[in-house]
Amino acid sequence: MIDNYLLEELVTFSKYGTLAATAEELMVTQPTVTRGMQKLEDDLNVKIFDRQPNRISLTKTGILAAKEAQRVLDQNQNFIDTVQAYEASHTTIRVGSVAPGPIIMLHSLDDIPDNAVINDNLLKQDTVIEDLENRSFAAILTNQEIMTDSIESRFIGSEHLSVNLDKFTYLANKNSVKFEELKGMSFIVINDIGIWKQIIQDNIPDAKFLYQEQYEAFTEITKYSSFPYFSTNVSKASNHLPTQNDDRVKIPISDDASTMDFYISYLKTQKSQVTQLIDSMTQAWKQ
Repeated sequence: MIDNYLLEELVTFSKYGTLAATAEELMVTQPTVTRGMQKLEDDLNVKIFDRQPNRISLTKTGILAAKEAQRVLDQNQNFIDTVQAYEASHTTIRVGSVAPGPIIMLHSLDDIPDNAVINDNLLKQDTVIEDLENRSFAAILTNQEIMTDSIESRFIGSEHLSVNLDKFTYLANKNSVKFEELKGMSFIVINDIGIWKQIIQDNIPDAKFLYQEQYEAFTEITKYSSFPYFSTNVSKASNHLPTQNDDRVKIPISDDASTMDFYISYLKTQKSQVTQLIDSMTQAWKQ
């Protein structure tokens, strides 16, 4: 059995090309690396290094060994990740979402299970099934219903998009607006809005979106400017939107694309673990 640290030294040397750089990257001494490389050759009973007076390099066998070492390290890490994810799936309820609205809702719940862990980083829709099957998450909020042999979904609620417009603009007097009526306008938008980003970009012609990475910057700009911004029936639970001295009127957007249904998806074998969470979210969404 080859020790992992020897494989790591070999892979690192293959990447950086010198003993000094390898030692620096691994935060060990150069003699430690030298002894490790010699031990690896002894354990393998093959020559994997070409040693010259002023340099050392990998032989062809060494190059192959480094590639195989990386594969073994990846397999070992995958083993660790799989076992840890399985254990976590029985002790915690890790929840993710493809859009910010459901996360805002989750953080606003008073009766969320004590062992629920909310992931604030948005997920990609195309990795949801994989994330559930490898138990990275116990439940994921998506805008698509997923029904497979191992996964099922429950409808949670619908999110409706509105635009907040300066009260002195003519559109602010309307009961609702269409995306087309917002053409050419500039909007302040939080950058990480998941699947909503593509919807506003695809449906509002010639618009400019001033994306902000930080909520603090978004709040400051909306407070001291008249730029319109978007909100939903769910984002009212957020503490990042202006609530005082805001000369804007919230106008619903009436296009079909402005309404998004959300489902909570989970492994059928873990249904009992997420039932309380499902009930809490469904009830909260109705309010």
